[in-house]
Amino acid sequence: MSGHSKWSTIKRQKGATDQKRGQAFTKLSNAITLAVRQGGGIVDPSQNFKLRLSVDAARALNMPKENIERAIKRALGKEAGDLQEAVYEGFAPEGVSVIIEAATDNPARTTAQIKSIFNKAGGNFGQPGSVAYQFNQIGEIIVKKNGKTLDDAFALAAESGADDVEELDDEYNIYTSVINFAKVREDLEKAGLEIVDSSIARQPVAFISVSQEKSDKVISFLEQIEELDDVQKIYSNLEIN
Repeated sequence: MSGHSKWSTIKRQKGATDQKRGQAFTKLSNAITLAVRQGGGIVDPSQNFKLRLSVDAARALNMPKENIERAIKRALGKEAGDLQEAVYEGFAPEGVSVIIEAATDNPARTTAQIKSIFNKAGGNFGQPGSVAYQFNQIGEIIVKKNGKTLDDAFALAAESGADDVEELDDEYNIYTSVINFAKVREDLEKAGLEIVDSSIARQPVAFISVSQEKSDKVISFLEQIEELDDVQKIYSNLEIN
């Protein structure tokens, strides 16, 4: 799986910390609230796997416990309003395919903001399904190397039922099917691996190779999208040549 370079990985390798702390907490709070609502009101992370993932992500960014609890309570009350999940698709500059996942209480506002960025960057805002077929949903688990070789990581991943492993600078990306995701994550934890992040992600079926020079325009576009408060995740098939 060499060459894997979706936006979250590019950000991790760049060490990007562009988001303000408050904005990051807002995004995490919305993710937690959505997880509770989509999980039928179950507020126990051990019984609501999506909530567990959201809470783990919040803790990884040192989000205060009271903020987490507030987001959970909000999901059970009227203050959650019309918060809902929205997915947008389109083509960034250089023809790079993009999928944007958002949590919004005002889809019309969010759509207008995203469309504006597409238009100004020279991209093409697409209809539902216009690029979704170019991505597969997978489970992605990022772990610290902590002295383990690629062979070590691959052996542990294979034993847990994972499908593939990719080596980064000081981490490994472990990929699994959505069905096996929860089990693989639990087995890796039991094996002593330090999990940095884990989520259900969208993996490109094929990549669009862009030169280093032209990729700056694409990355600038992705950064502008991510700066929107409503945006949760961005996936692209960008591969920098």
